[in-house]
Amino acid sequence: MQIVAQILFVIALVAGIGFFARNIKRVIRNIKLGREVDRSDNQGERFAKMARVAMGQSKMVKRPIAGILHIIVYVGFIIINIEVLEIIIDGIFGTHRVFSFLGGFYDVLIFSFEILAFLVFVGVVIFWIRRNTINIKRFLSRELKGWPKNDANYILYFEMVLMILFLTMNAADYQLQLNGADHYASEAGIMGSFPISQYLLPLLDGLSNATLIIIERVAWWLHILGILFFLNYLYYSKHLHIILAFPNVYLSKLTPQGEFDNLEAVKKEVELMMDPNADPFAAPAEGEDEGEPEKFGASDIFDLNQVQLLNSYTCTECGRCTSECPANQTGKKLSPRKIMMDTRDRVEEVGEIINKNGKFEDDGKQLLDDYILREELWACTTCNACVEACPVGIDPLSIILDMRRYLVMEQSAAPNELAIAMTNIENNGAPWPYNQMDRLKWAEEK
Repeated sequence: MQIVAQILFVIALVAGIGFFARNIKRVIRNIKLGREVDRSDNQGERFAKMARVAMGQSKMVKRPIAGILHIIVYVGFIIINIEVLEIIIDGIFGTHRVFSFLGGFYDVLIFSFEILAFLVFVGVVIFWIRRNTINIKRFLSRELKGWPKNDANYILYFEMVLMILFLTMNAADYQLQLNGADHYASEAGIMGSFPISQYLLPLLDGLSNATLIIIERVAWWLHILGILFFLNYLYYSKHLHIILAFPNVYLSKLTPQGEFDNLEAVKKEVELMMDPNADPFAAPAEGEDEGEPEKFGASDIFDLNQVQLLNSYTCTECGRCTSECPANQTGKKLSPRKIMMDTRDRVEEVGEIINKNGKFEDDGKQLLDDYILREELWACTTCNACVEACPVGIDPLSIILDMRRYLVMEQSAAPNELAIAMTNIENNGAPWPYNQMDRLKWAEEK
């Protein structure tokens, strides 16, 4: 019977990891739909930023309550994964608490696992209360209706259940060790220290060893299968940021906030204009292919770069960006969180077409208008508050600016006020409708 359980465990493990690998390949493929961008510079600075922001959670604690709770859950899940490694080894080889040879250190490990599991459970309960019973404005936005709200709650329920199963498994195991049950008891004494699950022993009082083994095995199986299910659920959930936050922070911009990037095509034209020796009417060199003219800005995900698409998959939907956005605070339609969610939805829609047909076939849709409205784009003040607020280095502003570029440079569809200002800059060197010679006349007025 034991060998059958081992075989079933290996099958479940291979299937779970295999399905996860397939989904990660799809994510990578979808991200590569964007334009390539070089972020290979300043590697030392990038690693330091990743360690500080992604691993050290430095931006999370700017909001202390949510930040501290998130760190508890984050640290708990990382450290408890050591226990998952033991479960995997036990499942494959049919052993029991294979790391128990560590002696006193093993007791410390199990002790810390249980304390962290309890803290994770408490933290998740508080997260649920904050999200569902306290009217925190950033959790009530229109983009969090339906699936996004349910997704967040599903994860919280799942984490609660996983922690309960872990403590139940330990409680039954502890009782079986106390009872001296075969395969569980050890001549060296009790394996592990159980500061939390020991309080569950009264619930198991009077049960036979056979019943305790059933409880322990059921909790053990549900716990590891739940972890494999959770691993694969990440692909469909905002919690993909658990994995992507690290590369996302590493690849984030290091230039000062508010510094715009220059379009290469425009830069070349300006250089040509400023070069007194250049012949603007010269034919291309022999063998040189001018190719398709470069598109200005972005109207769909294919025009965005790969880091921007990675940003969309990394979005935690926490809403810190939107809650800091001055345009959103004044009732405008703009929500930086929605910008990222819409971008991810469009990437996923394109990805599903590729999954179905083997390649992308035009579906008559695009990111602009079908997902993100022009009113949202022009409401942005480009203040960078959303970029500063994001705990994982996401840059919604870059997407907004690229889509604005498309509207202005490809469609000449700037709002009338902006079009007038740009015309004045072209004619007068300033956004005001005055001749350069008349600019200082206001100073002559009494």
